[in-house]
Amino acid sequence: MHMLPWNDYRRQIGKGVSELGKLSPDTVRGYVGMNGAGQKTGHFNDKTRELIALAVAISLRCDGCITVHTEAARKHGATKEEIAEAMGVAISVNAGAAIIYATRTLDAFDAAEDV
Repeated sequence: MHMLPWNDYRRQIGKGVSELGKLSPDTVRGYVGMNGAGQKTGHFNDKTRELIALAVAISLRCDGCITVHTEAARKHGATKEEIAEAMGVAISVNAGAAIIYATRTLDAFDAAEDV
């Protein structure tokens, strides 16, 4: 059993973005342009771009991004093992960020003592 009906959800997102595009075409056109801008450099292949997108998606906790970029990563040849490695990188960076923010919290505590 899957946590979400991912394929249905991905189709629902597509319909929602299409509707938004009718209501606010410049917004969606701007997003599409921004998304395509990075691809023009050619520094990363499509699979690498999708693995990066998935790492960002879990960091942002975006289920829509997860379903769209997982499908694209598979389409571009990413294996489950490669996706797991990308997730490991994202998990590590998120844990590192939490440690940094923990030190900021301690600094805020120490600063509050000076008031």
